[in-house]
Amino acid sequence: MEYTVVIREGNEEGYVATVPALPGCVSQGRTRRETVRNAKEAIEVYIDALLEDGLPVPLQTDAEVIDVQVSAR
Repeated sequence: MEYTVVIREGNEEGYVATVPALPGCVSQGRTRRETVRNAKEAIEVYIDALLEDGLPVPLQTDAEVIDVQVSAR
């Protein structure tokens, strides 16, 4: 299985990872490498929990990731 992971700088330090296809699947780390490693583990735990509860596992759908610039009033 393959999932898109979005990594952003944390508010105070380090990085935060979210997985759009898995609502609530969030992880963090001090470095990008650690964050990716932690995100992979979080995805595995998330999927295991769904399977244990007999719930369907969301699959990654084709998605296009783009940046959009907006201006605030």
